[in-house]
Amino acid sequence: MVIPYNSGVSFQMFDKIKVNGTNAHPLFRFLKKNLQGWFGSRIKWNFTKFVVGRDGKPLKRFSPSTSPEKMEGFITRALEA
Repeated sequence: MVIPYNSGVSFQMFDKIKVNGTNAHPLFRFLKKNLQGWFGSRIKWNFTKFVVGRDGKPLKRFSPSTSPEKMEGFITRALEA
């Protein structure tokens, strides 16, 4: 029996996907190719955040330890552009 993973949240959860390795999801292959991090293209830990422009171009990669408040200025400027 497979028990769905929901982490105690009330919003809809989607399937887990691979973000590293040969089976990485195409979205994450694209993001990592365009925005390198401290560990190269590899995502070391979940909660790595990516900001993508309205045109689909990856703009910035934030570390897992970056709070949403620290991202606010960048996101506001991106929305105004």
